[in-house]
Amino acid sequence: MFTGIVEELGEVVELTWKGEGARLAIKGPVVTSDAGHGDSIAVNGVCLTVVENLGDTFTTEVMKESFDRSSLGALQVGDRVNLERAVKVSDRLGGHIVQGHVDGVATITERVPGDLWETVRFTLPEDLSRYIVEKGSITVDGISLTVTEISEVAFAVSLIPTTLEVTTLGRKGVGDQVNLEVDVIAKYVEKLVSTGRTGGNQA
Repeated sequence: MFTGIVEELGEVVELTWKGEGARLAIKGPVVTSDAGHGDSIAVNGVCLTVVENLGDTFTTEVMKESFDRSSLGALQVGDRVNLERAVKVSDRLGGHIVQGHVDGVATITERVPGDLWETVRFTLPEDLSRYIVEKGSITVDGISLTVTEISEVAFAVSLIPTTLEVTTLGRKGVGDQVNLEVDVIAKYVEKLVSTGRTGGNQA
């Protein structure tokens, strides 16, 4: 479980393909400071398992399923990635509940600089539009953000200077892809409502 508050920008230092999967080595001194074998670290919003801690770098194995459902397949050595360790029960929930399970991939369509923030617009996969509402939460490349505009085919967020500085969204341009995770609460509500309409389980 994560909160969508990026702890640091990591760097891909190794990418070794093994059939349809790959071994990734990512440099991130903050997230590796207390990481052990089997711990979870979100990489651009994808929950990955630490295989080995090499001091300021950790390795992880990425399977075909993760590549098929996310933008991780486009990573190259030298790319920067958003990193966040799994949240502790005692931690503050600074963003919102994030599982690290990518629901879809979007593309940046526009960046509009403002005086104190920047508006970034994205495509919206059709099957995800029902889960997103204006002023609601969405995770973009592992970053907890608030939706400022929404339509059936697109949405936008407004980014403050800090977010632009400390995350990959300050570096990505029009045409680049990002990972999306919608608010899991919306999916549970949909399931409960759907079950109620069909009668559900009877005690």
